[in-house]
Amino acid sequence: MGLRVVFLAAECEPWAKTGGLADVVDALARALGRLPGRAVERPVDVFLPRYRTVPEPPRVAAETVVRVPDPRAPAGTSDVTVVDVPADGYRLRLVDHPAAFDRAGFYGDAAGDYADNAWRFGQFCRTALEALRAEGRPVDVVHLHDWHTGPAAIFRDARYADDPIVGRAAIVTTIHNLAYHGWTPRRQLAQLGLRPGDGVIAADAEGVDLLGQAIERAELVNTVSPGYAAEALTPAFGMGLDGTLRSLGDRFIGILNGLDNTVWDPSTDADLAATYGPDALGGKAACRADLLTRVGFDSSDPGPVLGLIGRLDPQKGFDLLAGAATQLLRRGARLVVLGSGHPELADPFRDLAARQPTRVALLERFDRVMARRIYAGSDLFLMPSRFEPCGQGQMIALRYGTPPVVHRTGGLADTVIDVSAHPRTGTGFVFDEPTVDGLVAACERAIGAHRSGGAGWVRLQRRGMAVDFDWVTGSAPRYVEAYRRAVAIRDARLAG
Repeated sequence: MGLRVVFLAAECEPWAKTGGLADVVDALARALGRLPGRAVERPVDVFLPRYRTVPEPPRVAAETVVRVPDPRAPAGTSDVTVVDVPADGYRLRLVDHPAAFDRAGFYGDAAGDYADNAWRFGQFCRTALEALRAEGRPVDVVHLHDWHTGPAAIFRDARYADDPIVGRAAIVTTIHNLAYHGWTPRRQLAQLGLRPGDGVIAADAEGVDLLGQAIERAELVNTVSPGYAAEALTPAFGMGLDGTLRSLGDRFIGILNGLDNTVWDPSTDADLAATYGPDALGGKAACRADLLTRVGFDSSDPGPVLGLIGRLDPQKGFDLLAGAATQLLRRGARLVVLGSGHPELADPFRDLAARQPTRVALLERFDRVMARRIYAGSDLFLMPSRFEPCGQGQMIALRYGTPPVVHRTGGLADTVIDVSAHPRTGTGFVFDEPTVDGLVAACERAIGAHRSGGAGWVRLQRRGMAVDFDWVTGSAPRYVEAYRRAVAIRDARLAG
């Protein structure tokens, strides 16, 4: 009998997404269901809040009402509905709690983060655990994703330690981004049903770090690339949790994210102007012409097209590209930027696009289809992130025959080989320092290689397209190993 694995996550593609977390949760859950043998019980359960924007499910398999302890309810409990939806290879379990999730945003609105996020995600976690208890089937592994699910680790230990269904479950915590902790100050602990000196929270505690709790209480912790795992142990990248992570020893590991090769495949991608593959790259030229026409550029101009897709956030290095843009434009490059987020990071690109509309395009939105066209139609793909736990954009770009230009950090360093240093095996262009000069120098190398063209450029494209990041053959089996190890650690702890 396979391990019963349950995911708790705040995002899951295509139901709710702001970034890569959603892609990983969906792809990993599907990949676990496609593994040969019965290492994991099928289907995997994925608990997700039912936000206002979650699409109406085409089919509902079941609805269950569970009574959940609620520190804000006058009676001390609330009835919450869990809606089970058959998804692509897993069972999606929507926690339908309108008071918590029927809001304009997932985590906040224009005024900032919601002040009651601790309560919202505490109720989400408590509902998931209560729904599992109501089923009466023991859980082997509760897989937590980022800070939003940290309350589940607290509740397992403080509220369900003797419960035969969830109390014995091992916890695996995956850190997708250490920058976000879910810090809950002392005055808000009541939102979680906690208080200083209650045996869970120290009497002198200033608050609780929900990501820190998910790390400390887990049997095993991982982040989403070996490179970022090593960086996270240092003060520069550990975001205040490097000491906690170091204390785990070999219970903290890096597992590189995968890529779903059935979702990202230029030979079958219906959103492209033409399909293509490594042995027939002709369709990529049609994709390039289509992209340039759509953004108002001259499709006959041979100048290299540099694409960037991502969240407008300082982490992603948009400011580095803004600083480098003038120099790159002088060298004949053109820029296509797709993203949304911090308005001030978009301002330089708005200005450039207004002054040079045939050379700079800013698409300030989240657009799945346009993203695919940029991956396929660009000549080079930029990821100048200051830090990057893993990154998916560079993997997709490689798959679509668009060599990436990346900063040597985290998962970018793990997935892109610099072609200047390794001419026979290189897949892209890597720079060491997250500075404007570093980015410009790498882009100049990339632009030079593109202009040289010929067989060397085609070989570079084909090497990138040949890299196998498939979840089923790579990352998913590593997670199964992690689950087994976590269960063994949990069993040993309970026996001891």
